[in-house]
Amino acid sequence: MESYKIERINIKGYRRLLNADIRMRPLTVMIGSNGVGKTSILEVFSLLASSANGKLKETISKAGGIQEILTSGKSNDISFNLSMSVPDHNPLIYSLSLKPKGLSYEIRSETLTQLRHGYDAPFKYIESSGADIEYYNPDKKKLETPSWEHSCFETSLSQVPKMYKEPEIFRNQLSSSIYYSAYALTLGPDAPIRLPQKMQPATHPGSNGEYLVSCLYYLRETDRDIFEAVEDTLSVAFPSFVRLNFPPVAAGTMSMTWEDENFSKPVYMTQLSEGTLRFLWLITLLQSPDLTAVTLIDEPEVSLHPQLLNILSETFREASKRTQLIIATHSGALIRFLKPSEVVVLDSEEGLTKIIRADNLDLEKWLKEYNLEELWMMGRMGGKI
Repeated sequence: MESYKIERINIKGYRRLLNADIRMRPLTVMIGSNGVGKTSILEVFSLLASSANGKLKETISKAGGIQEILTSGKSNDISFNLSMSVPDHNPLIYSLSLKPKGLSYEIRSETLTQLRHGYDAPFKYIESSGADIEYYNPDKKKLETPSWEHSCFETSLSQVPKMYKEPEIFRNQLSSSIYYSAYALTLGPDAPIRLPQKMQPATHPGSNGEYLVSCLYYLRETDRDIFEAVEDTLSVAFPSFVRLNFPPVAAGTMSMTWEDENFSKPVYMTQLSEGTLRFLWLITLLQSPDLTAVTLIDEPEVSLHPQLLNILSETFREASKRTQLIIATHSGALIRFLKPSEVVVLDSEEGLTKIIRADNLDLEKWLKEYNLEELWMMGRMGGKI
């Protein structure tokens, strides 16, 4: 499903995002000062993924209720509108509107449509307004009300029958989003990333590094190309690095060591610096063969030496061929190694988020003498207090 990508998203009434519109690309790196809405955009994708998985009520409840995520004093509802590319066809267009109702909320409207050849109006797969819900039945070739029990607190998209091809493809893509925070990665002495792990199939390091050792060992045994790509990246980042080893600890459990030319003995996970561990986790994550359709990463630059950010940016580009990568950063040093087409600048205007893609700014003449980091520090890109 490589061509099924989110092309554009419009967000209204969510926290600082009173009316935010973003054209998406394979790699989108958002930069801005604290409190301008970068994390809110990542949250929106997580919320939509949860809604497509039938967990909208749970997610809104964890956020403290819909009143807590509304644009304070400026909006009475929240709406999302996004388009997704479809190979050889027009995009699928999805809209969802939520409104407070008493102490809870209601799904005010929800549609999934597509412009089709031979149709003057958009073709409708899902059309719901309050309690009036209709799905397109491909067998009967018409919209009809659901014949199954339908939860009013969950999206119609999450409850669509799986045999309805287009809605199910869209639901799968939208639901396949995972949020990672490099800042929240725990790295203390007893952190999962530093401890021995089970010898088990794992193609993913886990959001807290809880499968990092298992994943790298499994990749070494089953997908040597990916494992060697990880080691090659480490060799570029750390010239004295030799290899990773996996000594057994107990039955079915192993540790991981870092062999280095500068040390006569292997370096254990408990001895590696926080920056090295974060970099290893990020590289393993981005090389994972099981990346989801959308991957969200918050503050990947945390505790990394600026020289590592060049390597990381190249890994971002490579990963963006397999996942739609959306990143939030405060780091001018990171965008130094990016192209304007990969960067989105977020600014605050009267307390609300203002968004502009860097390649829509008049930077061409400036880029002949300066890089993006320098232009950011000079204030030529906005996004600074």
